[in-house]
Amino acid sequence: MDESLFRLAEETGQALKARGWMLATAESCTGGWVGEAVTAVPGSSVWYDRGFITYTNASKQEMLGVQAETLAQHGAVSEETVREMAAGVLRHSQAHISLSISGIAGPTGGSPDKPVGTVCFAWCIKNVSLKSERRIFAGDRHAVRQQAVFHALRGVLALLQL
Repeated sequence: MDESLFRLAEETGQALKARGWMLATAESCTGGWVGEAVTAVPGSSVWYDRGFITYTNASKQEMLGVQAETLAQHGAVSEETVREMAAGVLRHSQAHISLSISGIAGPTGGSPDKPVGTVCFAWCIKNVSLKSERRIFAGDRHAVRQQAVFHALRGVLALLQL
């Protein structure tokens, strides 16, 4: 594992542990990479509850309760969808905070409105806040996915520092 990603996951874990909180994740385009990063940290079972890999629309609906109407109207790669994913994670876990990711890592699948490299994120603190954003990352499939993992964990840290 990349040393800087390990350090970021470790720092995220320390911040969660200091609050006595657990994290749960929902990943689409990153395919469990966030889960892999955080579980590489020894003792992460104290602060990481579970991860959902919801690559298809059906899995987003079945596992997280994403509405069919949301997917039909906005698509899987949208702030609306990741917001529902992040909220669904908290309904289906013991976590206090969640993150969700859905994107177009490429090399195909992009459109003028959502080019390759488009990734949507949401972070949710149970019963407190829900934040989402859309980013466009440069690079090949690996680079887009890697940047998404870093960004997702940095987003958790940012919420914890509020």
